Amino acid sequence: MNKYDGLYIFAGLAKDENLDTLVGKVQGEVTRLHGAILNTEVLGRRTFSRPMHKQENGTYVRIRFELAPEQVQALTARYHLMDEVFRVQILAVDERREAVLIEQAAKFRAREAARQAAADEAAAAAGQASLAAREG
Repeated sequence: MNKYDGLYIFAGLAKDENLDTLVGKVQGEVTRLHGAILNTEVLGRRTFSRPMHKQENGTYVRIRFELAPEQVQALTARYHLMDEVFRVQILAVDERREAVLIEQAAKFRAREAARQAAADEAAAAAGQASLAAREG
């Protein structure tokens, strides 16, 4: 089983209550093909740069799932039959690239924490100097 990221656009939704049902329906297609849902993230409603098929905006949802590689084409074909799914893009997740990105993010967070600690220390030292100047 490989990991995939699916980006789904649901256009023309009148209410966001319908979104949960539609996301469940899309996830059901993955599980029907013996896949597993790993993560779901609603990215929100966005306006298209130009109207497409008389639609002005759509709600974007990213779903990460595991599926056998030979089932991806069947999954995409099922989505093309669903009227609710305006667009779908499925990309394979590169595990090595993901590991590099996680490592880079951890290093960035460590650098930011060190910078913040240095800034806090400098502010505390300035406060101490200011207090000593007032008392002296």
